[in-house]
Amino acid sequence: TFERLPELARELVDLKVDVIVAGTDVAIAAVKRETQTIPIVMVNSTDPVGSGFVASLARPGGNVTGLSNISPELSGKRLELLREAVPGLSRVAFLWNPDVRGNVLDYKETEGAARSLRLQLQSVEVSRTEDCDRAFSAVTNRHAQALFLPAGNPVGFSNRGQIASFAQRNRLPSMYPVKEYVDAGGLMSYGPSLSDMYRRAAIYVDKILKGAKPADLPVQQPTKFELVINLKTAKAL
Repeated sequence: TFERLPELARELVDLKVDVIVAGTDVAIAAVKRETQTIPIVMVNSTDPVGSGFVASLARPGGNVTGLSNISPELSGKRLELLREAVPGLSRVAFLWNPDVRGNVLDYKETEGAARSLRLQLQSVEVSRTEDCDRAFSAVTNRHAQALFLPAGNPVGFSNRGQIASFAQRNRLPSMYPVKEYVDAGGLMSYGPSLSDMYRRAAIYVDKILKGAKPADLPVQQPTKFELVINLKTAKAL
């Protein structure tokens, strides 16, 4: 599906729709490449300025606006919570997608946070579903003691069940960006509520359909964060 994003984006633009809602950095980038005129509402962008989607949060300036999940800024907090849950933690596997600009920004921030917390961050790349098994082997071979996933990697999100079962089988405490991973059996998540972000994106769609211009609508950041823990997984660990 991810390989088909450029083609699907072109299809939407050819249909001359009024607004396009894009969920993740990969989808936003694909649609932005195809149109500079049709309004695009982002639901869950990691870092819209760093990724080049908008000129600034206050004045997006183009045809893109919406919401940022400020994931890189939450990296340190996520690592702290994971370390609190796992006394004696020293090696953390970071499952990320180097093809996603937001994930690159997240990795850099998490690396800095890991250094100050005296944790070793092990980079494990997952760009396609086919990479999952190889990634799991890498995590096991490097004797990681916990698993950490950043926001905005559609490959991780669509394979969350597989990732959660791998973590359970190998008794690895895991930290995720949204609670949907915890619903699938992951240990804990910390971040904004995804369903709340979709609701807020719908408000922007409504404003644009009523005549507002994306360039004038500031990019919103989350104000509410949730820490979710799967007690069943916690007991099993």
